[in-house]
Amino acid sequence: MQPLGIPLFRYTVVLPVVMPITLSQADYANWLDESTATATEGDMMAYPATLRKGKQRYVALREGIDLCIEDLWLNDDLEIQHCDRAHPLEFTFEQVQGGGKSSQRYDFFGSGLAPAEVWRVPGQRRIVSVNVHIESFIFQQWIGDSSEDRQVLELLRPADQRYFECSGTPTAAMQMAVQAILHCPFQGLTQRLYLESKVWELMALLIEDLLTVSRECSLPALKPDDVERIHYASNLLRRQLTHPPSLIDLARAVGINDHKLKVGFRQVFGTTVFGYLHEHRMERSRQLLESGDLSVTEAAQAVGFASRGHFAAAFRRKYGVNPGVYARQRRA
Repeated sequence: MQPLGIPLFRYTVVLPVVMPITLSQADYANWLDESTATATEGDMMAYPATLRKGKQRYVALREGIDLCIEDLWLNDDLEIQHCDRAHPLEFTFEQVQGGGKSSQRYDFFGSGLAPAEVWRVPGQRRIVSVNVHIESFIFQQWIGDSSEDRQVLELLRPADQRYFECSGTPTAAMQMAVQAILHCPFQGLTQRLYLESKVWELMALLIEDLLTVSRECSLPALKPDDVERIHYASNLLRRQLTHPPSLIDLARAVGINDHKLKVGFRQVFGTTVFGYLHEHRMERSRQLLESGDLSVTEAAQAVGFASRGHFAAAFRRKYGVNPGVYARQRRA
């Protein structure tokens, strides 16, 4: 199977040696053939130790839809020199952990021409990612002829036109779908059906996020007084992580209506009111666990979680590790 995201090009892997190692697509394909010779569909394949630690799994869900799951640790920074190439629709969700910090992002690409460029991937960090390629004819079948959203149609561009691209921070719903893919409990046909359902769920969430941002970008700019009120609302949320006010009460407290508050949060902070609250709850809980002053249950209660189980699940989605394990690692 053609490896995802590796078109016909030559790329340079920068390692801590005097001269970089240069691999051709043929060299990479030969290694992939050797790795898959003894593997069955969906098996994890280990990377060459000279490049990086970790594993990846390719799953051909059906013709035109491919899924790649990676969990890797680069020995050093990686630079990949791409040439111009035809590109399918693609999205990648990535969580990077290193130096006691964790970050998440998604990248979303339409079909069309992918230009020559250098991709840089940081070394000495754990990177867990879910990557999906969808051929344009499959996506066209999916949306049919009834789509009137210009932003959706912009995802389908001819091979001589630069592709659409955007990046962002995954919403809570996106994170849950990604975790479902990473921890799929099924095998065989059931697994493929389950994973494809999650792929389309992520596509739907990405498109909704794209349309939401587009609608909000068409709104008039916020007045300075509104921006000040929204920042005041964010301060109130941070001070009341345990018992936050409702959206209506928060809007009343800062003197604007709830609709303007919701739209304003998106424009000012790039997330919803709930998303902002959730991010600060998780960051505060991480700080509490790192300090060693509180247990997992106490940290959960300190940021407003009534259930330790719900807190542990949210912490794991955010940082990729159970809170108890994280606390022990920090104290070691």
